[in-house]
Amino acid sequence: MDNYITGALIKKLRENRKMTQEELADKVCVSSKAISKWETGRGFPDIGLIEPLAKALGISVIELLSGADIRNKNRSSDMRKCRFYVCPICGNVIQSTGEAVISCCGITLPPQEAEEMDEDHTIRLEEVEDEYYVTVDHSMDKTHYISFIAAVSDQYIQFVKLYPEWGAEARFKMNRVDRVYAYCNRHGLFSLDVRKIRK
Repeated sequence: MDNYITGALIKKLRENRKMTQEELADKVCVSSKAISKWETGRGFPDIGLIEPLAKALGISVIELLSGADIRNKNRSSDMRKCRFYVCPICGNVIQSTGEAVISCCGITLPPQEAEEMDEDHTIRLEEVEDEYYVTVDHSMDKTHYISFIAAVSDQYIQFVKLYPEWGAEARFKMNRVDRVYAYCNRHGLFSLDVRKIRK
């Protein structure tokens, strides 16, 4: 259990909230000895205490279970700092405006790390009036395809979900778009810096 609820995290969060072990114990209805055991790794909270413990520590249950204290530093919600999470089981795509702990189908998802496009994942932009017509040179068969294309600016994200046997194409309003992303179901996330093209 210490792999996902760490005593060090409980202690850190308690101290950050300037609580004593006794004060935390009162909030979750246990003894201060129990808190001490959790913080030193000599014991673990009962599953029924996870939710009240997370609430008392000011953290989400999933953060507590993952052992990660995630604080989104993107307070201004600059959409260019967005992150994409893709579930390998169901294909669900989740987007956040910064750091988060995301779970789907019972697993914690890592944020996708975008690579610059390569010759097998070439993202092409064509200006058509006030839009970018985006295409990706990629197969779209049932086992290997582009799952989504997204255009990101500082204010918004435009997102198009794609499916096998469809075309790997999308249209986005050009206004303020800085980067375009394409996600390959086998090779991950690729990106194109639109600012370099505009220069």
